[in-house]
Amino acid sequence: MFHIKRFDYDYSRRHFLKQVSRGVLATGVLAPLWKTLAATGEHTAAYPDELLSLDAYTRGGLGDGAIISADNVELVKDLLDPVQYLQIKQLNRQLRVVPQTRDLYQLNPADYIEATLRNRGRAQFDATGNVVTDEGKPWIGGNPFPDPKSALEVFAAATLSWGRHDASLYPVKETDLNPEGKIAYNYESVWVEYHPVGRITLDPKPYWPGHEDELRYQTILFVTPKDVRGTSFLNIWPYDQNKFPELHGYLPAFKRVRRFPTNQRFEPLITGNTLYLSDAWAAGDPFLTWGNYKIVHRGPYLGAVAGTWTGAHENWEHGTHGGQDGATFWDTDVQLVPEAIVVEAEPVKYPRAPVSKKRVWFDARTLTPMSMVSFDRRGEIFKSFDGAFSIYQNGDRSVSEGEHPYWSWTRVHAFNVQTNRMTRLEQVRKVSGGYEMAVNDDSLYDRFLTVSALRRLGD
Repeated sequence: MFHIKRFDYDYSRRHFLKQVSRGVLATGVLAPLWKTLAATGEHTAAYPDELLSLDAYTRGGLGDGAIISADNVELVKDLLDPVQYLQIKQLNRQLRVVPQTRDLYQLNPADYIEATLRNRGRAQFDATGNVVTDEGKPWIGGNPFPDPKSALEVFAAATLSWGRHDASLYPVKETDLNPEGKIAYNYESVWVEYHPVGRITLDPKPYWPGHEDELRYQTILFVTPKDVRGTSFLNIWPYDQNKFPELHGYLPAFKRVRRFPTNQRFEPLITGNTLYLSDAWAAGDPFLTWGNYKIVHRGPYLGAVAGTWTGAHENWEHGTHGGQDGATFWDTDVQLVPEAIVVEAEPVKYPRAPVSKKRVWFDARTLTPMSMVSFDRRGEIFKSFDGAFSIYQNGDRSVSEGEHPYWSWTRVHAFNVQTNRMTRLEQVRKVSGGYEMAVNDDSLYDRFLTVSALRRLGD
């Protein structure tokens, strides 16, 4: 007599398909995901064996240490976004498989996780569509919807706190490549984020008095090469996600700050760059200025969600491969993410946007956006954005944020499929001008996030 296992090899796929077809979102397969994470600090009990390692998922076809290349990518085609598949199949991109990270505290900042656990169940949408507490106040910190029930909850969580810290300064090295895969431009910049609400580290908490109606301040300052040094842009976001951010820019050639129109969010900030402000963290616009949110897929995914910090390099720089100069792609370690939530959205309040929709792959455990693919007005694939994340700890090397290791993004690909142009970004320890990585530093506001700061930085 045959014994039929309840959780056979294909059980998870059937489970996810059924949920998507019914419009149901309940994360986890064998048990509720966030209940499991809250109880154990890791996800093992929520998933069957086939979702706990790539070796099990591919039935021995690929395992830890394997290199995914054009020769074997068909084995994992369903675990990649379509642009990553194209890059591996046609442009010699490779990915190295590493063991699955199961510890929740290796996947997001510890303080952010603790705030999520502490405030779990207190978030709701008000009559205007904004996220508020059960007392009707602005959000108080952490992920408002760690166990999301809708596509909108997934995107709202990602938009409210990009870097998942109260304040961050990222020194960034950027390389822009032409369609032939040759380096066309190199830039250094500083990206700064600061949150007046939902504060979990900076005092006063959870709000900066007098700024409760603002969600974030964000500045990008270019520091090299010489011809762009001092060019900067400042975004001031209202808390109301129905409203557009103010966008100010300082251009050294004109020696003044000017205000830019809202649709500037869909244009490159600098020559050679393929990245728009709208692309930032795959959630670069207020979430209520986009619409028609829907979940289009659920299932495992290969993501660079942990162990990607290159702390052995003095300046945390990454290796590259592919293209004529061996510089098109970052060397990247990926692992099997047991469950991704794929959300589609349309730019309903941007009639002149060059994109018709975007599709974003979120890690169900943290709702960190791992990858984004956008589509042009004809509905054809336009651009992609894929990132890597990590705790900044490797052996005896580490970077701290208070009592815990620093967590952040480490590198990004922003690729224009239609022009074959690539922008590569990496977070480094420091860039020219003496700017160094900083986290939860209250002085960042006065130094970088006012109109007068733009003028000062541009001189």
